[in-house]
Amino acid sequence: MDDTIGDTAINRRIVEARHALNLSQARFAEMIKISKGYMASIEMGIRRVNDRIIKIISMTFGINEIWLKSGRGEMLDGADDFKLNQVVSVFKKLDPLFQDYVIKQLAMLLELQGIKKGGE
Repeated sequence: MDDTIGDTAINRRIVEARHALNLSQARFAEMIKISKGYMASIEMGIRRVNDRIIKIISMTFGINEIWLKSGRGEMLDGADDFKLNQVVSVFKKLDPLFQDYVIKQLAMLLELQGIKKGGE
Protein backbone atom coordinates (compact mmCIF):
# COMPACT_ATOMS: atom_id res chain seq x y z
CA MET A 1 0.00 0.00 0.00
CA ASP A 2 1.35 3.40 -1.00
CA ASP A 3 1.21 5.89 1.87
CA THR A 4 2.38 8.76 -0.32
CA ILE A 5 0.12 11.75 -0.48
CA GLY A 6 0.29 13.28 -3.94
CA ASP A 7 -1.44 16.60 -3.38
CA THR A 8 0.95 19.47 -4.12
CA ALA A 9 -1.21 21.60 -1.79
CA ILE A 10 0.45 19.63 1.02
CA ASN A 11 3.84 20.65 -0.31
CA ARG A 12 2.70 24.30 -0.25
CA ARG A 13 1.39 23.93 3.31
CA ILE A 14 4.79 22.57 4.38
CA VAL A 15 6.42 25.70 2.95
CA GLU A 16 3.83 27.82 4.76
CA ALA A 17 4.50 26.00 8.04
CA ARG A 18 8.26 26.42 7.67
CA HIS A 19 7.82 30.15 7.10
CA ALA A 20 5.44 30.43 10.08
CA LEU A 21 8.13 28.83 12.24
CA ASN A 22 10.72 31.20 10.78
CA LEU A 23 13.08 28.35 9.89
CA SER A 24 15.40 28.08 6.93
CA GLN A 25 14.85 25.22 4.53
CA ALA A 26 18.14 23.68 5.69
CA ARG A 27 17.28 23.93 9.40
CA PHE A 28 13.77 22.54 8.85
CA ALA A 29 15.22 19.60 6.89
CA GLU A 30 17.87 18.97 9.56
CA MET A 31 15.26 18.91 12.32
CA ILE A 32 13.11 16.31 10.54
CA LYS A 33 16.17 14.30 9.52
CA ILE A 34 15.97 14.64 5.74
CA SER A 35 18.49 16.07 3.30
CA LYS A 36 18.36 19.68 2.15
CA GLY A 37 17.91 18.43 -1.41
CA TYR A 38 14.96 16.27 -0.44
CA MET A 39 13.40 19.22 1.38
CA ALA A 40 13.92 21.48 -1.63
CA SER A 41 12.28 18.93 -3.91
CA ILE A 42 9.28 18.71 -1.55
CA GLU A 43 8.91 22.48 -1.56
CA MET A 44 9.16 22.63 -5.35
CA GLY A 45 6.46 19.97 -5.65
CA ILE A 46 8.84 17.49 -7.28
CA ARG A 47 8.63 14.95 -4.46
CA ARG A 48 5.42 13.70 -2.99
CA VAL A 49 4.99 13.77 0.76
CA ASN A 50 4.36 10.50 2.57
CA ASP A 51 2.55 9.91 5.87
CA ARG A 52 5.84 9.38 7.69
CA ILE A 53 7.11 12.86 6.75
CA ILE A 54 3.77 14.38 7.77
CA LYS A 55 3.88 12.64 11.14
CA ILE A 56 7.48 13.73 11.75
CA ILE A 57 6.66 17.37 10.88
CA SER A 58 3.62 17.25 13.12
CA MET A 59 5.48 15.76 16.08
CA THR A 60 8.60 17.91 15.69
CA PHE A 61 6.96 21.29 15.24
CA GLY A 62 3.45 20.92 16.65
CA ILE A 63 1.88 21.34 13.22
CA ASN A 64 -1.67 20.01 12.98
CA GLU A 65 -1.53 16.79 10.93
CA ILE A 66 -5.08 17.31 9.61
CA TRP A 67 -4.14 20.81 8.47
CA LEU A 68 -1.07 19.46 6.68
CA LYS A 69 -3.11 16.82 4.85
CA SER A 70 -6.26 18.77 4.06
CA GLY A 71 -5.84 22.43 4.96
CA ARG A 72 -8.67 22.14 7.50
CA GLY A 73 -8.29 23.44 11.04
CA GLU A 74 -5.50 25.48 12.54
CA MET A 75 -1.92 25.13 11.36
CA LEU A 76 -0.23 25.23 14.73
CA ASP A 77 -1.32 22.75 17.38
CA GLY A 78 1.66 22.96 19.66
CA ALA A 79 3.79 25.76 18.26
CA ASP A 80 4.04 27.34 21.68
CA ASP A 81 5.61 24.12 22.98
CA PHE A 82 8.06 24.16 20.07
CA LYS A 83 9.05 27.77 20.77
CA LEU A 84 9.35 27.14 24.50
CA ASN A 85 11.55 24.10 23.89
CA GLN A 86 13.78 26.20 21.61
CA VAL A 87 14.10 28.91 24.25
CA VAL A 88 14.86 26.42 27.02
CA SER A 89 17.44 24.65 24.88
CA VAL A 90 19.30 27.87 24.11
CA PHE A 91 18.93 29.19 27.67
CA LYS A 92 20.51 26.05 29.15
CA LYS A 93 23.60 26.57 27.00
CA LEU A 94 24.18 30.09 28.29
CA ASP A 95 26.62 31.03 30.99
CA PRO A 96 24.75 31.73 34.28
CA LEU A 97 25.61 35.43 34.02
CA PHE A 98 23.95 35.61 30.60
CA GLN A 99 20.99 33.62 31.91
CA ASP A 100 20.43 36.34 34.53
CA TYR A 101 20.63 38.98 31.79
CA VAL A 102 18.04 37.12 29.69
CA ILE A 103 15.66 36.90 32.65
CA LYS A 104 15.97 40.66 33.26
CA GLN A 105 15.39 41.42 29.58
CA LEU A 106 12.30 39.20 29.50
CA ALA A 107 10.90 40.96 32.56
CA MET A 108 11.48 44.33 30.88
CA LEU A 109 9.79 43.12 27.68
CA LEU A 110 6.81 41.92 29.68
CA GLU A 111 6.56 45.31 31.36
CA LEU A 112 6.84 47.09 28.01
CA GLN A 113 4.14 44.85 26.57
CA GLY A 114 1.84 45.80 29.47
CA ILE A 115 2.49 49.49 28.86
CA LYS A 116 1.85 49.10 25.14
CA LYS A 117 -1.44 47.23 25.70
CA GLY A 118 -2.52 49.78 28.29
CA GLY A 119 -1.79 52.68 25.91
CA GLU A 120 -3.82 51.34 22.99
